[in-house]
Amino acid sequence: MKKTEQPIETAIFQSRWLLAPFYLGLVASLGLLLVQFWKEFYHLLPSVFTLNSEQTILGILGLIDLSLVGNLLLMVIFSGYENFVSKIDVERHKDKPYWMGTIDFSGLKLKLMSSIVAISAIQLLRCFLEIHELTTEKLLWRIILHLTFVVSGLLLALMDFIASRSLVHKKS
Repeated sequence: MKKTEQPIETAIFQSRWLLAPFYLGLVASLGLLLVQFWKEFYHLLPSVFTLNSEQTILGILGLIDLSLVGNLLLMVIFSGYENFVSKIDVERHKDKPYWMGTIDFSGLKLKLMSSIVAISAIQLLRCFLEIHELTTEKLLWRIILHLTFVVSGLLLALMDFIASRSLVHKKS
């Protein structure tokens, strides 16, 4: 039986490498996001002297949004690759982020959800700054969507807390 199991288990274990192209695609999409960031910055820069403060804040919030999505992508790339494919061997590199190699799948989910909540909050702030352009119904739906993200994040954190507590009790 072991002779049959070994090649199957090896093939299953090696199949994790099928995820590597996904992470390379995410690296490429980080490049696309960078192009979008500079495009928005390029449009904001020449008009900075003619925009009022609200318009300037809206432009900067757009840049912050793109930066948060970039940070999120980087966390997913590093953590996903390390959790599901292979460890990234940069132990001695002076620029290695302190969190690299420490985020497990549970932590990644929480960071992902908190980033989505932050992005949603920025979008909601943008809506409030452009409140004269939105109908009450659209604004209400955006608030409901943001609250849905917040509640989902809280429930996810609660589920992780309960799961970690049950693991502690099983070890005792």
